[in-house]
Amino acid sequence: MTNATNSKPIRIGVVGATGYTGVELLRLLARHPAADLQVVTSRGEAGTPVADLFPSLRGAVDAVFQAPDEATLGECDVVFFATPHGVAHGLAAPLLERGTRIIDLSADFRIRDPELWAQWYGQAHGAPQYLDEAVYGLPELNRAQIHDARLIAVPGCYPTAVSLAVLPLLEAGLIDPADVIADAKSGVSGAGRKAQIGGLFAEVQEDFRAYASGGHRHWPEIHQTLSGVAGQSVGLIFQPHLVPMTRGIHATLYLRPQVADADWQACFEQRYRDEPFVDVMPPGAHPQTASVRGTNLCRIALAQPPHSGRLMVLSVIDNLVKGAAGQAVQNMNLMFGQAEIAGLDGLPVFP
Repeated sequence: MTNATNSKPIRIGVVGATGYTGVELLRLLARHPAADLQVVTSRGEAGTPVADLFPSLRGAVDAVFQAPDEATLGECDVVFFATPHGVAHGLAAPLLERGTRIIDLSADFRIRDPELWAQWYGQAHGAPQYLDEAVYGLPELNRAQIHDARLIAVPGCYPTAVSLAVLPLLEAGLIDPADVIADAKSGVSGAGRKAQIGGLFAEVQEDFRAYASGGHRHWPEIHQTLSGVAGQSVGLIFQPHLVPMTRGIHATLYLRPQVADADWQACFEQRYRDEPFVDVMPPGAHPQTASVRGTNLCRIALAQPPHSGRLMVLSVIDNLVKGAAGQAVQNMNLMFGQAEIAGLDGLPVFP
């Protein structure tokens, strides 16, 4: 955990701030003690005050949306991309050449193999020259590399919840890496702020559904992360579901132990002892998505169903905060010498 602070204001640009992730990022930056929000872009909303589009930010954010401009963005210390996949590819080179650091919340730089990325995202990778340099921004795994990075790939929401639930066990060699089952549920905000039939209230309410059983875009990201930790290709089954709530992810991991008498609870408590945003709950607990709403927390609990030969790990996050905007700010804090919890120390909202 990083406790050092740097009082120098951080000049910030946000590209694509009209989606759920973008407005969540603005909300967090508005409360950050070192954030100097200089540029907020949107081609479609250029000229519109941010608070007119998002009344929740009235009195907190006085910026006006403007069209993205390389020169203006290049004057920032860091630029966040809260954009559809492929957008950051085009702006990465000119910004990095100007000395501006990038924190990308899309999937543009998460997967190291450009051909694999193209296979899952349906377009050629637009900036493969930066893939080796990009740091995967999961602080609990890559904190040391984040500090000096020029380009951060913020993990996806599902990959964050799943990876944090299994990292300690893979690192310690306590589970079979060939047998990892991740059963995950997400609220509808995970699909983004756009008009689509499947996200309508009447379609989602009173419904519960699995989707992407033939393969989800987050599978290669999770597989890459866990395989890197395990030192071998992990056998991963990942099945997402949509549940009728606005925010939250609940991931249940079904794992096969390789050590019969391990102290699973101690493994997690020791691994995350100094992590400010991972809460290992006591034995018998069941973490709830409502308990992390609006926060950068991941809450984790363990269970061993009798006669199953399996270990279960339960993991919950807010998909818009620890799964996106909050983790992005956490990365910014590490990059610029801020206290790691700066701007992220709010309590959950309940109910």
